[in-house]
Amino acid sequence: MSKRVDGQAAYVLHLHPYSETSLVVDVFTREHGRVPLLARGARRPRSAMRGMLMSFQPLELGWFGGGEVKTLARTEWLGGMPLLGGRCLLLGYYLNELLLKMLPREDAHSALFDAYAAALRALAAGAADAPELRRFEKTLLKELGYGLTLDVDVESGRPVVPEGEYTYLIERGPVRRVPAGTHRAGAGDTAPGEAPALCGKTLLDMAADDYADPRTRIESRQLMRQLIAHHMGGKPLQSRRVFIELQEL
Repeated sequence: MSKRVDGQAAYVLHLHPYSETSLVVDVFTREHGRVPLLARGARRPRSAMRGMLMSFQPLELGWFGGGEVKTLARTEWLGGMPLLGGRCLLLGYYLNELLLKMLPREDAHSALFDAYAAALRALAAGAADAPELRRFEKTLLKELGYGLTLDVDVESGRPVVPEGEYTYLIERGPVRRVPAGTHRAGAGDTAPGEAPALCGKTLLDMAADDYADPRTRIESRQLMRQLIAHHMGGKPLQSRRVFIELQEL
């Protein structure tokens, strides 16, 4: 059964050619999640859609169809967002790649959509990227059912203390580190010494979305990279590889 949808806030995540004149557009919408749309004739030089299907720009879309790939019927550029450039452009592609690889199709997450839009606005305005990326990554994991415990030692039940050193056990949370050779009952197969140490202050800063401390920025990036790699099942991120290569150049 064909269904018509209109007036949907959306962002373009990815475009790829379909036939000589059309495109398949993967979009992220607030009410319908990630949706693939066929933009018929969008590759033609005089297509009205051609100049509007830009990544990182707020759009209002309409589509119809009952299959896996719907047909794009209407595109309106809402404007008001500066174009991303340089480092921020690469970071934008990183956000898009996370959504494409981790978010199931047609699974709505309005809080994640709002976090994505806020991250793009902040990056376009020249905000520091560390807070924006970490906030988005935390929201992404939470919306997918992998929310982080950051302020409680998951073994002892005690609050995390700023001066303590911790290991973050994936899918569980932080555990206070103990001196080498000390036995910790109930630690399971993952011993605290097997992962890099995290300062308790880093964990508490992440819980408060405070990334002013340089150590917090470094350790939070390492932790989120580890968690995302785990939940992606080891799939490589092409945007990260490109970013590293450009830094080396």
